[in-house]
Amino acid sequence: MKPSDELVAALEEAGSAQERFEIMYDTLRDRISVSDYPPGTRLSEEALAAEFGVSRSPLRKALKILEADGLLQSVQGVGTIVTDVDLDELTQVYQLRMELNELVGRLSPKHPDETTLALFEDIRKRAEALRSAPDMKIFARLNIDFFHVFVRLTDNQPLVEVSERLFYQTCRIWLKMIPMMDLAEEVAIFAGEIAAITDAVRLGDTEAAGHIRRAHLSMGFARLKGHARRHTL
Repeated sequence: MKPSDELVAALEEAGSAQERFEIMYDTLRDRISVSDYPPGTRLSEEALAAEFGVSRSPLRKALKILEADGLLQSVQGVGTIVTDVDLDELTQVYQLRMELNELVGRLSPKHPDETTLALFEDIRKRAEALRSAPDMKIFARLNIDFFHVFVRLTDNQPLVEVSERLFYQTCRIWLKMIPMMDLAEEVAIFAGEIAAITDAVRLGDTEAAGHIRRAHLSMGFARLKGHARRHTL
């Protein structure tokens, strides 16, 4: 995959090895999460090291952490493979995510500043634009970006870190299941969720935002399970 101009610039401007590592890790995780690297893809250390302009040592560190995150698997004699996602296997993770989303509004709540409010409004506009032209890849990107804006509502760093790890374990489920579902309907539901949460945030009611997020995650998971059952009958 050819690196984007933004990626090249970010790597060139990185002031330390740790910053370059974080850029590599975030980039690889992002590609997996939006299915630029679909399940089963074999990642070439040589090609990635050349792309990022680094030795294999820091790259392997990023791959090992992604493996610990459940996104990659090292297969002897084959290499590093992108893992598949299974709804049944991730049910408990999804259940925990529901509880954590509600906690975002209650543990060390952070009063939204103007930057956060602007980010929520931008996400709302993007969701409304997506309604007129539903697109699976843009839907996946919006889901990821909204997660990162939503966790700005708490100053509890351990909560943010655990929530992020679990989010990336499960977010690919939507890309796998959407072909069985009505994409336009899912986009409309998500846009409604974003609008309701944005209204709560603008009022400064982070607890309400957490309740709304939990409720929508629960209903979304119920829809996923319903579609999965119908397509296995």
